[in-house]
Amino acid sequence: MKNYRSLSQESLFQGPSIEDFELPGADLSLHKSVWAKPQGDQLCQELVEELDWSQDKISMFGQVHNVPRLNAWYGDPNCSYSWSGIQMNPTEWTPTLSNIRRRVIDLAGEEFNSVLANLYRDGSDKVDWHADDEQVLGLTPVIASVSFGASRKFRMRRKDRSLMPTDIVLNSGDVLIMRGSTQQLWEHGVPRSKVVKEPRVNLTFRKVRVAA
Repeated sequence: MKNYRSLSQESLFQGPSIEDFELPGADLSLHKSVWAKPQGDQLCQELVEELDWSQDKISMFGQVHNVPRLNAWYGDPNCSYSWSGIQMNPTEWTPTLSNIRRRVIDLAGEEFNSVLANLYRDGSDKVDWHADDEQVLGLTPVIASVSFGASRKFRMRRKDRSLMPTDIVLNSGDVLIMRGSTQQLWEHGVPRSKVVKEPRVNLTFRKVRVAA
């Protein structure tokens, strides 16, 4: 069994705070309890019901598989996005997403024009190792990852494998902001968990470069 370091475990009674991490080549800040847990759990339920979720498929080694979570893409006009051969065209912002976006823009100081929403229905849903390094996001994108609902481990590792992987626990109402060369040098994932039975909605706000 691999020995992972755990960098963050939030108490249910802890107020808002910011935690930075000393990871070579990464610029991370975890804003804890931006939304209180009851608010975060309520927003999780609202987003599960309101967003236009889809079950995407991905081709691997000549076989087609269901992506092990549900996805939705929202954004300003012309903010299309593609990953692993999946083309996503933006759906218009909902009032709930617009309210969340305004708060995240204030927090990050970045004008996000799109968001990839992920629904982890329970602990059997996951996302494999990857980096948000698509060309349309630029060389040093700012990514703000918002968590609502069940707590899940957010696992990070250097692309060159020079360090052991690091776990960051993301709780309902937390916002993790990634900047600088993080996407160039690091990759991340959310592993499966047998103990998680509740849903989690993750919103990753981005700034897509739109052609003139």
